[in-house]
Amino acid sequence: MNTRYGFPLNEGWKEWRTPWGQEILVSGGFTTSTEPNGDILIYPQGDRQAPPSACIPASGYFADTIVRQEPIDDDKLNPADNLEEFTPISEAALVHFHREVEAASKTGRGVIAGFGGTALGDIGAVPAPALKHPKGIRDVEEWYISTVARQDYLHAVFEGQVKMALDNLERIRAKLGPLVDAVDAVYLCGADYGTQASTFCSSEAFSELYMPHYKAVTGWIHRNTPWKCFKHSCGAIAPLLPVLIEAGFDIINPVQCSAAGMDPEMLKQKFGHDLVFWGGGVDTQKTLPFGTPDEVRREVRERLRVFAPGGGFVFTPVHNIQACTPVENLLAMYEEVGKHR
Repeated sequence: MNTRYGFPLNEGWKEWRTPWGQEILVSGGFTTSTEPNGDILIYPQGDRQAPPSACIPASGYFADTIVRQEPIDDDKLNPADNLEEFTPISEAALVHFHREVEAASKTGRGVIAGFGGTALGDIGAVPAPALKHPKGIRDVEEWYISTVARQDYLHAVFEGQVKMALDNLERIRAKLGPLVDAVDAVYLCGADYGTQASTFCSSEAFSELYMPHYKAVTGWIHRNTPWKCFKHSCGAIAPLLPVLIEAGFDIINPVQCSAAGMDPEMLKQKFGHDLVFWGGGVDTQKTLPFGTPDEVRREVRERLRVFAPGGGFVFTPVHNIQACTPVENLLAMYEEVGKHR
C-alpha cells in the first residue's frame, strides 16, 4: 500500500518538521528538497531523479500538485495512459483491510471504509502525484476541457476505472467474508462538482458523462453488500443532488452550506428522506476560523436544529479544519455538540 505520493506504507514512519514549525509523522519514504525561496518539493515514490510531483509553498499550509503534462497529440491519446495507477489491489492491502475492519467492528461504532480505486474524475488524482512520469491527460485544465471536447476518451477511462474497481471490490468482499456486514458505508469518490457560486456542470452533463459509471459501482455495492455509498463534493451542488441520488449515493459530504443555494432548511426538507448529510455542522471558511466561540456555538446549535430531526445527519465541520483556527473555537464546537447528543 502506498500514499498519494507513492511512498510505501510498510517503510514505517519518521518525524518531519513542516515549514511552519510543526512536527508531524510522515511515511519513511517521504522525500523532499527545499528551494532557495523556501518552497518544499515532494518527489514521487521518493525518487529525486524524477520531476517533483508536489510543492508546499514556503508561506502555505498545503501541498499543491505539480502538473507534469506531456505534449498532447489527440490522434495518439490512449485511455490506458490515464489508467496506469488503477491496478489490482495487493494481497497485503487485502490483509490490511481485513485486520482494520475486524478491529473497527469491535468498537461498537459505525464503520466507514475507504478502499480506494473508485475516484471517477477526481481532479486531485488526475495529475497522478504518485507516478514518476504520468502519461495521458494529466493537466487539470486539459481534463476539464476534455469533459466537453473528449467525452469518448473520458468514457473509456471511466470504463477502465470501473472495471478495476469492481474487480477489486469483489476481492475485498471475498477477503472480508462475514466481516462484510461490519462495514456501514464506503467512501467512493472525492470529485468536486461545485464552486462557491454554481455547479461545474449541468445535471444533464453529469447524467451523460458520470452517471452510468457511478451506477455500475453503487449498483454492485447495493446488490452485494449492506454498505451505503458515500460521495464527497464541495460547493453549490443543490441542482445535482437529484442526479447524485439517482446515481446511487446515500451520503453527501461536506454539505457546504455557505455556497450558493445550499440553504440547510431547503436541503433537509427536499433531500433529507433520500440522503444522509455528513457535514454542514459549522462553516470552516468563516465561522470556525474567524468567529468567536459564542458564534461557533450558535451556528452548531442551528445546524443541529435543522439537520438532526429524524436522523440522517452525521455532525462534522463543513470541511477540514483550517490552519490557524483558534483552539477555543474547536473546544466550543465539540462542547456544543456534546450537549445535544
